[in-house]
Amino acid sequence: MEYQARYITEDIKLSSYEDKFFKLDIMFEHHMLVWFLSGETKIVQADATYYFKKGDIFLIPRNQLATIINYPKDGQPHKTVVMHLSVDRLGSFYAGKDIKPSPPKSPKIYSFSNHPLLESCLASLIPYFDMKDIPEDIASIKITEAISILRTLNNEIDQILANFEEPGKINLTDYMEKNFMFNLPMEKFSYLTGRSLTTFKRDFKKAFSTTPQRWLTQKRLELAYYQLAEKKKKPLDVCYEVGFENLSHFSFAFKKQFGLAPSQLFEHR
Repeated sequence: MEYQARYITEDIKLSSYEDKFFKLDIMFEHHMLVWFLSGETKIVQADATYYFKKGDIFLIPRNQLATIINYPKDGQPHKTVVMHLSVDRLGSFYAGKDIKPSPPKSPKIYSFSNHPLLESCLASLIPYFDMKDIPEDIASIKITEAISILRTLNNEIDQILANFEEPGKINLTDYMEKNFMFNLPMEKFSYLTGRSLTTFKRDFKKAFSTTPQRWLTQKRLELAYYQLAEKKKKPLDVCYEVGFENLSHFSFAFKKQFGLAPSQLFEHR
């Protein structure tokens, strides 16, 4: 994978993937505003799958789990302008504003495709990526502009951006049953369920009578079998969507569990 990134500041970057494919399971630590210049992305979450292409603009709220799959398109690399809206930056923006946010019932990705105000704001950043020693206040002005536009476009945005609470302790069983397909360190799962790593492992053993890694592997293989046999999906797509790092590891584990390779099940669908 040939990855390149150019920064105005640590919060604003021009990101480019030259290879045919890139996949990452991630927990977003900051809200991310993304504008597509070229290429395509598939974002898989527990409850929804999103597709984005050239010209699309979207906002991903923080503390969300997702599988990100990036592709080139029409001979062009996967290229995006990415703006991180950090808690510190947002805290300064909302200071003094009388907003009492409540968490949304089902967090989602917000799409603002081809919106002229946001596109103009993000397009104005492009010349800065070829310059050095950009004053910090330039980035601050641009981020403030973007936040102001988002608030104008969607009246739910304040409920997302002005919420600075960390994840509280939630039902571990429900959360893991919903999010097992994301291949993240246990520290991330423990954080998102409002626990220390030690407490997470203890509660997990109590809930599932096994270790997290064994349970996750079993659940991912069961989902993979369903995707191949019932949904008729290709092994490569299934491999990445259920949480495996590469096709060889997936094929080995699948054959060990079910006695046949994923490709065999796909061919006999």
